[in-house]
Amino acid sequence: MIWKRDDELILASGSPRRFNLLKQVGIPFRQVVSEISEDREAPEEPQAHVLELSRRKAEDVAERLSSGVVLGADTVVVLDGHILGKPSDVQEAIEMLRRLSNRTHQVYTGLTLIDVAGDVSASRVERTEVTFRELSEDEIAAYVSTGEPLDKAGAYGIQGKGALLVSAINGCYYNVVGLPLAKLMEMLHRLQAQK
Repeated sequence: MIWKRDDELILASGSPRRFNLLKQVGIPFRQVVSEISEDREAPEEPQAHVLELSRRKAEDVAERLSSGVVLGADTVVVLDGHILGKPSDVQEAIEMLRRLSNRTHQVYTGLTLIDVAGDVSASRVERTEVTFRELSEDEIAAYVSTGEPLDKAGAYGIQGKGALLVSAINGCYYNVVGLPLAKLMEMLHRLQAQK
């Protein structure tokens, strides 16, 4: 096992992508979905935004538990300093993809770990640059018609059909999916060393 602890890891997220990534690397965990609203006001600056939301998610779940290590995470897509959330409809998805076409944008993920019994917490941010190739109107329409962009920040999923839009990536691929695994491992090791 990569991470050996008596304490259980609890994923404070309903994201199937985060769930699958933890399963993929063999870290034992269970899922307890945070009930915080992501629509509640958060800082506009991307790093502060993802840190704040990851902290809120982790704290919401930690308050309901007596033990374990809670993992909260939040991921945003950023273009020209502006956060691109999940598109509200097909037209907004098309507009986002037009803006991302032939451009480089950033993906930020905030991670917060809370050791419930030890009352210890840590937060970090991972940043990855993603470059899209030039997309035609037909390609954008075809991709949006798959439905994949409609529940994804920035209107694309790099782990799915959206992989065809990306010409380059600088940084952690798994960060773009929603959970930077190497950063998480560093944080878990640090937390273990504090026990």
